[in-house]
Amino acid sequence: MEKLKTGAENMGISLDDTQLDRFEKYMDMLLNRNKVMNLTAITEKDEIISRHFLDSVTPLMTDKFPPGASVIDIGAGAGFPSLPLKIARPDLCVTMLDSLNKRVGFLNDVILSLGLENIEAVHMRAEDGGHSELRESFDVAVARAVADLSVLAEYALPFVKVGGCFIAMKGGDPEEEIGGAKAAIKALGGRIEAVKEVHIDEGGLDHTLCIINKIGRTPSKYPRKAGKPAKEPIK
Repeated sequence: MEKLKTGAENMGISLDDTQLDRFEKYMDMLLNRNKVMNLTAITEKDEIISRHFLDSVTPLMTDKFPPGASVIDIGAGAGFPSLPLKIARPDLCVTMLDSLNKRVGFLNDVILSLGLENIEAVHMRAEDGGHSELRESFDVAVARAVADLSVLAEYALPFVKVGGCFIAMKGGDPEEEIGGAKAAIKALGGRIEAVKEVHIDEGGLDHTLCIINKIGRTPSKYPRKAGKPAKEPIK
């Protein structure tokens, strides 16, 4: 866990012994459950620290997480970035959304085992959640899912309050993807504030955070029915 502590410190994030213990327990649970279900292709502990844990907390290098902020993770999967964000910032109120019940079961086991509060895992598709009571109720939406930004924006922005933001975690060179998503972002009530490059020393990773502010309400027709955003992205 020394690598995790040092890597976090290099990003201006301080982790105490309780937090480091939680990360270690989470990693053990991830590797054990991964033997019976597909949670991650990364199974080396050093790589889990750099590619999952440290990468997941990079959004905290922005100023978008005031004390007690409400955060939703779209397509949480095995809990990235939401669980590392919650462990690093226990004050956050976190909702993890995933469409696969088995993954939600794993997330609930982690929540219980780590003794985390003000965090829940919800079994729901983003296209459905965007029309539920969760609509426009979060300060921040985050997503590390592998999908085009125009698609992710349609999944995520309907959950964000006006005045909040969506942080899309992308690879090292997303300029073309961002250019192709501008029309969708505008249609959904968003506006790109910044594209922030982040470097993870403990792993040599260069990633990008695309920060999209919610400046107007999302039209009620979005998100469209399940499968439609991916098949026919907003142009």
